[in-house]
Amino acid sequence: MNGPAPGRNQSLSLRRALAVLDRVRDHGGTGHGLTLTRLAEDLGVSKSTVLRLTTPLIEARLLERDRRTGAYRLGHGALVLGQAYLATLDLRTVAAEESHRLMTEVRETVHLVVYDPPDVVYLDKVENTATVRMASRVGSRTPAYRTAVGKAILAWRPEDDLREVVAAGMPAVTRHTITDAARLRVELARIRRRGYAVDDRENEPEVRCVAAPIFGHGDVVGAAISVSGLSSRITAARVRHLGPLVAEAASRVSRKLGGEPPVRPAGPHAR
Repeated sequence: MNGPAPGRNQSLSLRRALAVLDRVRDHGGTGHGLTLTRLAEDLGVSKSTVLRLTTPLIEARLLERDRRTGAYRLGHGALVLGQAYLATLDLRTVAAEESHRLMTEVRETVHLVVYDPPDVVYLDKVENTATVRMASRVGSRTPAYRTAVGKAILAWRPEDDLREVVAAGMPAVTRHTITDAARLRVELARIRRRGYAVDDRENEPEVRCVAAPIFGHGDVVGAAISVSGLSSRITAARVRHLGPLVAEAASRVSRKLGGEPPVRPAGPHAR
């Protein structure tokens, strides 16, 4: 009887080797690594199989083994791969699919912005041509305090960033603009609880926006994605429906960038 084909054996070995990397990665937060015995038990294979699988991973520096304890940890090669992956990422390119998907789903204009204190800069715009066109332009700047995207970012930025925004001035541009630092802090706390921000006609008199933060590598917030439209279309009731959708889109972009949002989008009745 013929044995398994060489290609099949190689495929199985590769899958097992990747499983080793995944298991060591998932255990990385403990700081202690994984022992040979624990790896064998977790993967349901023999110790000799683990040794065979880990040898080329160690040679490639994807894994390293502690000389004193024998425990396995991710090696320097894993960091090099991660950095190479991050270097290829372009926010606009990564977010493009989600921006178009979101626009198609809600039939409103979608914006992608980056944070450049004390402002946000519009990086991309996907319009629904069937509705009224928004006045925003790619490359334009708007103070962060009076936009949904700006508040979504500020809600997860350090206190120093908020102080910088406040120090730059918070003049009213509509009768709904938040112009008080204490009130803005209360609003940012609400955003953190529900996972998305709302610009309730604070930047333009007849426009509402709903935005969520994008977390990059290291879980740092430096961007946001939003849905914008006339307040006659994006009613207060519809905001509660759009919020979780925008937050989910932002979460998917975050994960593609190597970030992990610390909150899950709240339900429609979150305050």
